[in-house]
Amino acid sequence: MSTDLEQFYQIFFEEAGELLAEMETRLLKLDILSPNPEDLNAIFRVAHSIKGGAGTFGFTDMTGLTHVLESLLDKLRKDELKLRAEMVDTFLRAGDVLKNQLDGHRGTGSADPAEVDAVNRKLKELVADTVSNSATSAPESVEESAPHTVNTAEQAPMSAESASVAGNVTTYRIEFGCADLGKSVMEKLLIDLARQGQLKNLSDPDNEAICILQLATTDSEEDVWEALAFLVDPANLSIKIDKSALPAADVPGATLECRQEQQTVETVSEQQDMQLSEAVSSPTAANSATQKTQLPAKKAVAPPQHKPSADHAGSVSGESSSIRVGVEKVDQMINLVGELVITQAMLAQTASQIDPVIFEKLLNGLNQLERNTRDLQEAVMSIRMMPISFVFSRFPRVVRDVASKLGKQVDLKTLGEGTELDKGLIEKITDPLTHLIRNSLDHGIETPEKRKALGKPAHGTITLRASHQGGSVVIEVIDDGAGLNREKILDKARSRGLAISENMTDQDVWMLIFEAGFSTAEVVTDVSGRGVGMDVVKRNIEGLGGRVEIDSITGQRTKISIRLPLTLAILDGLSVSVGDQLFIIPLTYITESLKPAAEDIRTIRGQGRVVEVRGEYLPVIALHEIFGLEPEVHEIHEGILVILDAEGNKAAMFVDTLVGQHQVVIKSLESNYRRVQGVSGATIMGDGSVALILDAVGLVNVTKQRMIHAA
Repeated sequence: MSTDLEQFYQIFFEEAGELLAEMETRLLKLDILSPNPEDLNAIFRVAHSIKGGAGTFGFTDMTGLTHVLESLLDKLRKDELKLRAEMVDTFLRAGDVLKNQLDGHRGTGSADPAEVDAVNRKLKELVADTVSNSATSAPESVEESAPHTVNTAEQAPMSAESASVAGNVTTYRIEFGCADLGKSVMEKLLIDLARQGQLKNLSDPDNEAICILQLATTDSEEDVWEALAFLVDPANLSIKIDKSALPAADVPGATLECRQEQQTVETVSEQQDMQLSEAVSSPTAANSATQKTQLPAKKAVAPPQHKPSADHAGSVSGESSSIRVGVEKVDQMINLVGELVITQAMLAQTASQIDPVIFEKLLNGLNQLERNTRDLQEAVMSIRMMPISFVFSRFPRVVRDVASKLGKQVDLKTLGEGTELDKGLIEKITDPLTHLIRNSLDHGIETPEKRKALGKPAHGTITLRASHQGGSVVIEVIDDGAGLNREKILDKARSRGLAISENMTDQDVWMLIFEAGFSTAEVVTDVSGRGVGMDVVKRNIEGLGGRVEIDSITGQRTKISIRLPLTLAILDGLSVSVGDQLFIIPLTYITESLKPAAEDIRTIRGQGRVVEVRGEYLPVIALHEIFGLEPEVHEIHEGILVILDAEGNKAAMFVDTLVGQHQVVIKSLESNYRRVQGVSGATIMGDGSVALILDAVGLVNVTKQRMIHAA
């Protein structure tokens, strides 16, 4: 396949993935007894769109499967047969196969040929059940050995509207911007159009920016649109019925015959070859060969929900409402804005030392620069923000499949799907959430029989909820199942030799389930029970700068809360000084700061010092001891204590003074220097000095473990 056409692969991969996700979501919402016609139509359009796009790129394995899928969906939406549960199951299996086929073309996976054949056979059986004594029109399963052979059979399927007037030819006038299309792209485009009917080139040789074609075809306007939309920007495309239509007799039979199954590009009729030669040799196509190919806009994959109006038809020069930009470009912008923030802070630091009366105009300009920098920073950061629905939309399928495997009845509720989170966090939080939901299904929700015996509804409920709280995003996984059993967890902890005590709070006991290899499952299943996963969940969440908490009521419910920063690039922190060094403590872990009284300080033999804060004794973390610094203040009661709360564990951090609150740009210390225990990163301050960002969770946990072992 041509290099020019390959530039459009990524667009198709991303759009097809989004369409498959939409199909799965709608399938899971279908009411078997009374399906929503709009959902059926939408699912049909997904199959139709993917089929058209796959055909454009010659992905014949996908066109074969989507054709059979489309045939069955078409009968459902026309009420020619009733929806059954086994159909939904098969559609979901087909969606999984299509995802695997897509991964195969992307180079990140492959589809199991046996599963492809099995799904194809099942779909054909379902279609055959509705047709008496007639063969289905579905193509046989296509081997993946030749994924890049262009299949003309399924490129432009006859739509429902066209089928109703089979044999009637409509002539369309097609106009689109082609100045940026390469020669090979134009060739591919014209080949696809030539398969649909009789094609003529009406382009003006003096206007190379606009291509004008005339196509006489039995296909619908939507089919013609789909043949063009993957390669041409839909904003610069118009299709309308040509008033000077070609007579139907002019359409060669060989053109229509090229729609037979599995006919390849080489079998296009001689008449089409002549038409294609005429079109390709036009000045527009030839002169545009050296132009840089522009990626089509995002909506290129989806066909129009309605036929273009006359107004749309005339808007060849209209602008698209969106643009697709590579993540690496956005990351580069974020890095540059981060450097701008640092530079602005340096200027502000320098300006604070000059006379405000003499340099009033300069200071006003710097104040304006600070406001503009903050606005620019927020605007750039928002580009990477995505709604958490991108993650939540995956879980209805997970709940359905796992609950079915376990013989349980479970409903999934999602709240706060519009809550936005950084794209990097969106991608990395999916696996931890999947672990938590599978554990809720396996360990939390009871079987229908047991729930009824306990006076509960047969259907259990898992709730996924996301919300913004301060500068963080909180994601909660809540189930109304059996809850956690304190005694069972403690017994398991004792058998594993974990450090525990009977006076541990419930919160501390619940956190034991995150210990490596910890599991209270009596039976090991393929869902959970091997003690693998929950420790990984906790480690991954902490790696994202977040924390996890558990709240459970035995016999009633369990709630697991994940608190994450809004972004991995910017941090709100409190700067503190110890000796001549500056440290940044993330604000999310700070509850308060105070100057303790001397009588509140206690020394416990073998465990270090503790401070009493409102009746609670907290271990003291002395930063100067950890980093080997010479502090300005040696006595704790003469310094400042910053109270930290990390995963429910509290500690008091002893520092010399509080400097101020800052929004800092996080730099990786590990990639620029090496890993330092107790430090999660670094930042550049306004005076150009480097300040270390403290790992509050790690410091608190190390202190807690030291005191437990000493006891």
